Amino acid sequence: MSGLYDLHTHTLMSDGELLPIELVRRLAVLGYEVVAIADHVDCTNITQVIDAATCLKSSAARYGVRLLAGVEITHVPPEEIAGLAERARDEGADVVVVHGETTVEPVAAGTNHAACASKDVDVLAHPGFITPEDARLASRNGVALEITSRGGHNRTNGYVAGIAREAGCMLVVNSDAHAPSDLLTAEEKMAVARGAGLTEEESGRSASLNILSDLLGI
Repeated sequence: MSGLYDLHTHTLMSDGELLPIELVRRLAVLGYEVVAIADHVDCTNITQVIDAATCLKSSAARYGVRLLAGVEITHVPPEEIAGLAERARDEGADVVVVHGETTVEPVAAGTNHAACASKDVDVLAHPGFITPEDARLASRNGVALEITSRGGHNRTNGYVAGIAREAGCMLVVNSDAHAPSDLLTAEEKMAVARGAGLTEEESGRSASLNILSDLLGI
């Protein structure tokens, strides 16, 4: 498969700057074929976020983009993550992302573990200093770890890449975009992967649409 993907983007539905359709249009112009809108959610807004992305799918298709309705479960108590991820699936989410234990936000300890233990979670975003044990758990449950271009969150990219390599985890390269300036060209996406310490081959595999067949079955 050719083209680009991004499984972690934000819109005005949470703390992003763009309308969902403007985000899609800008990514289409950059050559993206698969995009997930994964706005921040807890129990108060999860239904609205899923419904908003779902209703936009036909419009996105007119721009050549396969839009995935996603969520990023954010700052939810670890004990509630599995249940909320299951609810997201039941309500039609195509992609379930969990906001990991980045070093630049006060994410509750145990969030990484809860995400890695859930078979309803697809991506653990910016997981900071994830433990080898949790990385192996992610590998067993098919949870991909994220290499991100997002400032601050990207401080531990090299660590995440090394842990993922040892544990056999899938890696995805996402923008965590909140504004037009956050969107990545193909060259920038590869640079993020290589900058994390991935080889050329590993970078190509992690940045390729082909990884979505293993992660999401598409």
